[in-house]
Amino acid sequence: MATKTEEVTEKQMTDCGGMKIEPQKEHQWLQQLVGDWTCEGEGAMDPGQPPVKWSGTESVRSVGGLWTVAEGAGEMPGTGEPTTTLMTLGYDPQKKRFVGTFMGSMMTNLWVYEGSLDASGNLLTLDTEGPNMAGEGKMAKYQDIVEIKSNDLRLLRSRMQGEDGKWNEVMTATYRRKK
Repeated sequence: MATKTEEVTEKQMTDCGGMKIEPQKEHQWLQQLVGDWTCEGEGAMDPGQPPVKWSGTESVRSVGGLWTVAEGAGEMPGTGEPTTTLMTLGYDPQKKRFVGTFMGSMMTNLWVYEGSLDASGNLLTLDTEGPNMAGEGKMAKYQDIVEIKSNDLRLLRSRMQGEDGKWNEVMTATYRRKK
């Protein structure tokens, strides 16, 4: 027999049109990101400028086995100012797509993701839109690509689509699980 609390929870879920969700294989895929990581990366801060290197940490936690929340910390290249980033990732079974967001203390744009895994199951490509890095005041298409190399190593590549339709890499990062 359910307790009063469980009865209320079930009723609230039904009243909200919800149902108990069991994590699917895509939700389980996200769980391999959970943990504490160090990261090193490089990227072009401005078009035509040489890439700058950076490093930081990231702590990823699971939310109900359905979502991951990754909080990153580091320093802004060139200024040494502290930065914080926050990424959410989940899987929407109705859309049959991974979904999420990314934001950082050094930017005003909220990046909204939709993406999918490749056939190997090691590459998650997240499509998004944001300000054109060429500084033209226009928006551009971007992709953040998460590649699982092993349980303790993953890569992140960010690229922007130019007006010619070609994808140009703007940032790469290597994440290593803390031991």
